[in-house]
Amino acid sequence: MNILIVGNVLKDVYLNLDGRSSDFEKDKHNVTWLNVSFDASEHFFYSRHSSLGGAAVSLEVLKKMGIEAKISASDFDLKEDGDRLVDTALRRYILISDDGVSYLAPTKDVISSFNTPRKTYDYVFVDRSAHLSQDTAERIASYLEEHKETKFVLYVKNNNDPYVRELMHRADLVFAESAEGIEHNNLIYITENMISYHDITEPITIDRIDKLTHLSAYSIIAATVLGGFVLGNTVEESLKMAKVNVENSNLDSVLSLDEMKNLANMPEEDLELIAASLVAKKKGILAADESGGSIKKKFAELNIEDTFENRHDYRNIFFTTPDLEKYVNGVILFDETARDKADNGMTNVDYLISKRIIPGIKVDKGLEKIEGSEETYTKGLDDLPERLREYYGMGLRFAKWRAAFNITLSDSGEILTPTDYAITENCHILAEYAKDCQSAGLVPIVEPEVVYDGDYPIEKNIEVTSRILDSLFSELKKFGVKLEACILKVNMVLAGKKQEVQSTPEEVGKATADVLKNHVPEELAGVVFLSGGQTVEQATNNLAEVKKNGPFPWAVTFSFARALQDPALYAWHGDINNADAARTAFRDRLIENTKVL
Repeated sequence: MNILIVGNVLKDVYLNLDGRSSDFEKDKHNVTWLNVSFDASEHFFYSRHSSLGGAAVSLEVLKKMGIEAKISASDFDLKEDGDRLVDTALRRYILISDDGVSYLAPTKDVISSFNTPRKTYDYVFVDRSAHLSQDTAERIASYLEEHKETKFVLYVKNNNDPYVRELMHRADLVFAESAEGIEHNNLIYITENMISYHDITEPITIDRIDKLTHLSAYSIIAATVLGGFVLGNTVEESLKMAKVNVENSNLDSVLSLDEMKNLANMPEEDLELIAASLVAKKKGILAADESGGSIKKKFAELNIEDTFENRHDYRNIFFTTPDLEKYVNGVILFDETARDKADNGMTNVDYLISKRIIPGIKVDKGLEKIEGSEETYTKGLDDLPERLREYYGMGLRFAKWRAAFNITLSDSGEILTPTDYAITENCHILAEYAKDCQSAGLVPIVEPEVVYDGDYPIEKNIEVTSRILDSLFSELKKFGVKLEACILKVNMVLAGKKQEVQSTPEEVGKATADVLKNHVPEELAGVVFLSGGQTVEQATNNLAEVKKNGPFPWAVTFSFARALQDPALYAWHGDINNADAARTAFRDRLIENTKVL
């Protein structure tokens, strides 16, 4: 099968603007625009990203599905010649700010060309990016008249032109964003949140079309449905593949056919089951996900050389602890550890699965300072969908993303940080990560941590944690994250480590329980606590007091790192001969923490 695409190749330039230093106004439709011409010297942006859109998107979709395709009147090839065509493509600036997305594009459409091909194509597809003149429409009609075996697919944006209506009568399949004035027996209707077909009573909802790729999302949907039909799939199968393709694609890449099929066949209830399993049966989740920098610092404190062999031996202590599966439901891994192998030759992921432990993965890439501020945001979203797809293929079934908030106070005791901007920015990122996880088949653990290493009373922690949770669940709701398949990893509410008067376990238990009950929705799958620099005994005692202040509408357990691992680290001390003693120390902490559940 081969398809000839009629349309325009676009150059999409994404600018993630810094709203604090840009000048915006809203028009009568409440759309945010720059009120002056864009000037990079005056309007700062966090990042700039360019990608190809329009007909190039449809081409990539079809090629990823294994279908031969070409853009009419062009020798354009996505892989080999993409860069060569960039400067002649139509440029479209996409300005992203805190308030949403605005677009700057040429006011005059570029007419799509159609040089009548000599060969017979199986399909001619007029893409959404196409802007047809009467002459182009007549050329297409003439070609179809001479090649009656060629099927014709039309994406209708404007059916007011008589030559477009004439082409519609010839079409075997029509895509449209509005059904008004369109009568066709084979119509696929695409809106901002659903895809429907006239023979399907229940439309298929989609969650990704309003995100950054949504200018090309319609093309992804249409091309995927067309590809599904070409490959002989049913309408339902084709529409479902389109749903998972647009929900999991990013600015650079769409899914392969195998990836679409795998995700399309995945039962949605699996995510809820995995989430429930992670917080079930009075067990915890081991956080063995220290980044390269964190573990290097930890080793340095004990004069342990930071080598791959030592990191392997250290992690191996925890995974080979006898009866580990009696105390933990899941283990959060770091990328290096997820790719490492156990002593029996199995990957660590497969080894944990064999012990009926669910493997997960830390996917954030650490903290970065917000421009002009000492506050931070968490990076790693740019290539997240591709990494999540790879991790899913490796057997990992949940992920974790951390945001960090430091409480600082003025001399008069007023909260200086975290600011509303930092809270909103980080919670927005957490929600986007969570949605990407669920789209890829992984349960997200969202971790907004109020850092313990500070000088503040418990009352300020209550206020800040409450603000963060309100913002987080507001953003999760906006992104359509399914809370029944989502887990919150959160700090206990206590005075800062540098505060002169430390919180008692009874104070921590009551304050933490009250904050969670007042600010965490009941439908959430579960809440797990981080230890966050508390001592081994302190974390366990505080966890016990939190549990005493239940019951809670969701499962409550621990997801400790240092509060479980530090005794084992000190016992091991970099010497493989101490491995058994380290396992015993680790197992003792597991037993103590599961007892209080």
